[in-house]
Amino acid sequence: MSEREKKILDILSDDTTVSIQKISEKLSVSQVTIRSDLNAMEGKGIILRLRGGALPAFHPDVLERQKTNISAKKKIARAAAAMVGDGDTIMISDGTSSSLIPKYLLGKRDVRLVTNSTLILPYARVNPSLHTTLVGGDFKAGTEAIVGAQALAQLENYYVKYVFVGTGGFSVEKGLTSHLQEGAEIVRKMTELGDTVVMTADSSKYNLNGFVKILPLDKIDILITDDGLDSNIQKQISSLGIKLIVV
Repeated sequence: MSEREKKILDILSDDTTVSIQKISEKLSVSQVTIRSDLNAMEGKGIILRLRGGALPAFHPDVLERQKTNISAKKKIARAAAAMVGDGDTIMISDGTSSSLIPKYLLGKRDVRLVTNSTLILPYARVNPSLHTTLVGGDFKAGTEAIVGAQALAQLENYYVKYVFVGTGGFSVEKGLTSHLQEGAEIVRKMTELGDTVVMTADSSKYNLNGFVKILPLDKIDILITDDGLDSNIQKQISSLGIKLIVV
């Protein structure tokens, strides 16, 4: 999203019935420009247009997490996407870092993707070379994710080259953790279904311990994170046999 689109989204999050005139006044641009921005944002799946206003397409909790450490998340997602080649098969779990990966897959040909994240759909919509399978199941608005028994069962039908997963928190001692049981089940299942398991997590996630244990850290093959992770922690992670990519 552009900076102006982010500002528009913030305004809509506070007031879904705000007029185009009011938005244009707040941002000091013409109504024609705002109308064009809203049309573009709707086309990207960022908002839903309504008579008399517009709604953010995603849950407020997700929007807030998307803003956190966004620079690091983009670098991490770009590095993850760089691993993917033409014709590869991949699986991506829900999460604001992992769900950015498809943004950087434009230009890759015939990539087959299995996911439980509805955040990925805007990127799938504009990339005809990204053949996307969204598993069925129970929709959780707070994480923009499909979870539950049906989703777990459908995942069993696939095996891929790369599995990209996110996490609520991680540490050497406690491994991957989450506050959400159903999300943990999805990540646990996905890690069984690929040749290489890649975790995408910015450094702020380290030592954030969730209520639910997902799996030990040494079950991850590759960790992509940012340079905010302490060098001693990096050494401990590498000693587990995990390939560490710092961006």
